[in-house]
This record gives sequence, structure tokens and C-alpha cells, in this order.
Amino acid sequence: MDTSLDEVKVQNTIVTSAVAMNLFWLGFIVYIASFVISTSDEVNYVICNIFQITGLLLMVPSAVLLMSLKIENTYLKAVFFVYILWLLSVVIRGIQFDYESIKQLLFDPSSGLFLYLVPLVILIPVSSSLIRRLFTTIAALSIIYLLYDLIFIRQLLYPYENMRSQAMFEYFTQHLSLPGGFFLLTYIYHSKKNNLMILFTLAVTFVLAVIRARRGLMLMSFSMLFFAFFIYQYVNKTRVVNIIVSLFFVIMLTYGVVRIYSENRKDTFSLITERIGQQTRLEVEQYFYRDLKTKDWIIGKGMNGEYFCPGVNEGEGRITIYRKVIETGFLQIILKGGVISLGLLALIAFPAIFKGLFNSRNILSKAAGIWVLLLFFFLYPATPTMFSLHYIIVWISIGICYSDRLRNLTDLEILNTLEPVGK
Repeated sequence: MDTSLDEVKVQNTIVTSAVAMNLFWLGFIVYIASFVISTSDEVNYVICNIFQITGLLLMVPSAVLLMSLKIENTYLKAVFFVYILWLLSVVIRGIQFDYESIKQLLFDPSSGLFLYLVPLVILIPVSSSLIRRLFTTIAALSIIYLLYDLIFIRQLLYPYENMRSQAMFEYFTQHLSLPGGFFLLTYIYHSKKNNLMILFTLAVTFVLAVIRARRGLMLMSFSMLFFAFFIYQYVNKTRVVNIIVSLFFVIMLTYGVVRIYSENRKDTFSLITERIGQQTRLEVEQYFYRDLKTKDWIIGKGMNGEYFCPGVNEGEGRITIYRKVIETGFLQIILKGGVISLGLLALIAFPAIFKGLFNSRNILSKAAGIWVLLLFFFLYPATPTMFSLHYIIVWISIGICYSDRLRNLTDLEILNTLEPVGK
């Protein structure tokens, strides 16, 4: 009798976890898709906020149910506990309770509250269910990205310094398409048609980044494609013919791209031709360096920290005096939480990179190590630390890299527990 009751409890726990996992990812998709489309200024903000609240109501309780306070790695447990306490201090030092501040806390993925809650994702045990739903979410956001591109293609192709269309493209890319890079890094676990769909999404992203002259996003999307190609070669390392054909293809593709650029540099690619050598961030960074005092460099200015930076055009006729955002990622971390925040993040991430890349037996762990490495690679051209799937994958990847059990699985064993998306 007792055995039957125990089996029922275990079964109920499994069902509850499965439902919570589905609701967590569904809530995240609703929240992010609503936020991204609100940046187009073509929809009602209030309706988008209602959808974001719906997403939060699905996501937050589900995340709490899924979390476990158990962290097996002693080093990670100690440093992560200190890091979370420090992030709490960053939030407390900047939190305000007026209407505009509360809206920012709830609805702004770049500087709101949930940015600082993303590391808690590491408390969700890395299971086959989590990884499967993650891949499904990446595919869903990629489809939404392509759909949004079709709807707003005219604005996205507008080749001049239009701040609204520029912001649209950056939000579309950062929140919807770039997570596809992790999908491609783990291509061996997915169906061919879904790998091709994600590859097409990232290729579209790269082309639009060139047309829009967004050099940081060009670098990010190209880096993901490059590392995916590297993983592909690693998996197929015994096929010499494949390597030779691939190198020939890369050479021919590079030649074709150069020819297309040369023939269209004065019209389609005029903006990137004009901006290729510009140092657009230099003045902003100089103001940042002048404004921060020694204490600010060490502990930061809190969640709503600002720096004196007059005359910057924020779009729609708004000229700033103080800014809460600097487009250089590592400086953004320092602005809010000082070098302490950056240092604690590095203390957690660098061992994960080493374990994932050099002390693992499967592509999932190596892809996780690459993804965490890319976070630091992207901290100059962009601000990847935000409430986004890209940053959530960073913390899931850290959890994968610190798991001795996961790192020692073979790819065949992982394939036996994962249902490839699209198969």
C-alpha cells in the first residue's frame, strides 16, 4: 500500500514538473514576443503590456516550482551564492516605486528586474525535459522572427539612421534570432529541416545587419555561424573530402560576398560602407570614463545607475543629459554593479568554459562552453546581459558545464533521452 502511494506521489511530481516546464517556456515566449513587437510602434503598448503580464503569470510561478536549491559543485555553490547576494544589493540600491520605475521593472528586458533574476535559472535542474523545451523555444522564436521580418520588412530595410527602425531590428535580432546559434551548435540532436530553418534565420539576420550597418550584430551572427561550422568540422573530422569541399565552399562564398558588396557599395550597402571605420561609441565611452568615480567603478551605481552624457540622440527627438545604458556590455555591467559584478560573473563562467570545452565527451557540453565563451566575446560590441533567451541559455550552459554527469555522457546517450525537434 505504501509502495503504491509512493509511486503515485512520484508520478504526480513528474506530471507537475512537466506542466510547469511547458508553462515556463510558453510564458517566456508570450512575454518576449509581446515586448519585441511593441518596439515597432505599430501596436498598442497597453495590449502588449497585458500580454507581458500574462507571460509573467505563466512563467514566474512555474520557475519557482521547477527550482531546486541543491547545487552539487561546491565551488559553484559558494561563488553563485555570493553573486546572487551582490545582484540583490544592485537591485536594492536602484529600486524605485513610482509608476514609470515599476513599468521599467516589469516590462523592460534590458534594464528591468528580470535581468537580475536570469542567473536563478541555474537552479532549475538540467534535465532532458529542460533541454527539449529549450530547443523547441529557440525554434518557435526563430519562426516568430521570420514572421515579424515579413510584416515589418519595409521598416527593417530602411537604410538610413532611423532610430525607430534601428531599435526594431536590434530587438528582433537579440531576442528572437540570435538564440538560434545554440541550436546550430548542437545540430547533431536536431532534424535536418530544422537545422536548415535556423541556418536560414541566422543568414537573414546577418544580411539585414549588413544592410542596417549594425557592426556588432554582424559580428555576433557571423561568430555563431563560424562556431557552428567549427562544430560541424569537429563532428566530421574523419572525412577529409568533406573538409576540402567545405574550405572550397567558404572561399567561393567569400569571393561572392566581396563581389556583391563591391557592386552594391554605393546603394544597398552604402550605410555600412560609410560606417565601416567610424568610432561611434568613442565619445559616449569618454563621457562614461569621466563620470564614474573610484567607488562607482568598484560597486557600480545600482540598477538605475546613470552617467553624465549630454547631447546623445535617443530617437524621436529626445536628447539625453544622463543615460542609463551604454552599448558596451562590460561597461554596462560595471555601471550597475561595478567590477565586483563583472569579476563574480567571470569567476563562475571561466571554469565552466574550460570544463565544457576541454573536459567533456559530448557536443552539448562543448556547445555550452562555446556559448559561455561567446558571452564575453560579445561584451564589447553589444550588451548580451539582458532578460533574453540568449542570456538564459548562458546560465543553462553554465549548469551543463558544471555537471560531471552531463559532461561524461556520450552523444548517443544524449540522443536517446532527447527527442530531436522536428523528427
